[in-house]
Amino acid sequence: MTKKTRKSFDNEFRNNAVRYVQEHDDLTIKVAAANLGVGKSTLTRWMSEAKHSETGTVEMRGTGNYASDEAKEIAQLKRELRDTKDALEILKKAISILGK
Repeated sequence: MTKKTRKSFDNEFRNNAVRYVQEHDDLTIKVAAANLGVGKSTLTRWMSEAKHSETGTVEMRGTGNYASDEAKEIAQLKRELRDTKDALEILKKAISILGK
């Protein structure tokens, strides 16, 4: 049994793929996706993201590309707060179970 691995594409590839589709309007999305070696739905999603972004390019999510050091620190603190709240809830449940 073979295990499928998920392909990862960098931001440059994504933007080049969107540009490729825009420059070759004679190709269908399905053919363009096959030429690029990506799935049709993936390419469609990239096209939609580029269309709706302010810059007209595909922005990668979760890559750590923050607008500033403050934004990065805020994101880190939000993650820590979420993790702390989760731990507190687990402890509360454990105390209520052990207290009976």
